[in-house]
Amino acid sequence: MCSLASCGFFTSKEEKTAELVNEQLQQIDWSDVDNYPLFENCDETVSKLSQRRCFEKELLKHCSKTLMEYDYHLNTETNPKVLVDILVDQDGRISVLAIQKDSVIDVQIPEFDKNVTQAIKNIPPLAPALKRGIPVKAKFRIPIVLKSG
Repeated sequence: MCSLASCGFFTSKEEKTAELVNEQLQQIDWSDVDNYPLFENCDETVSKLSQRRCFEKELLKHCSKTLMEYDYHLNTETNPKVLVDILVDQDGRISVLAIQKDSVIDVQIPEFDKNVTQAIKNIPPLAPALKRGIPVKAKFRIPIVLKSG
């Protein structure tokens, strides 16, 4: 007697599972999170957009509170914008990755980077971003506009 069998019949369960997992991983949008990092007073049950707004509002509130303690004076015609790239790691710790700014800020406020970094370090702990229920790292960019005068 002859019997015909598919090649798939001889594939192990582990190989099938690995293949399925790889297919699923390729379909995930890794550039976006399912839940944003959340401060203690942000509601995790609201929409993703509301979570993002709460995260950004609280982050800017904490940064501006610390930076307001310094008396910055810029002698320029424009209001220079500073871009601060931050990372919230999978444990909810926040750190500065980079600070992009106009060279006039370096000249007139040489301690600015140190003060921004300290402001970020003073932010209270937060819950990390989640992707499929798993804590993940997430990068963000904060714009800071300095008033001239």
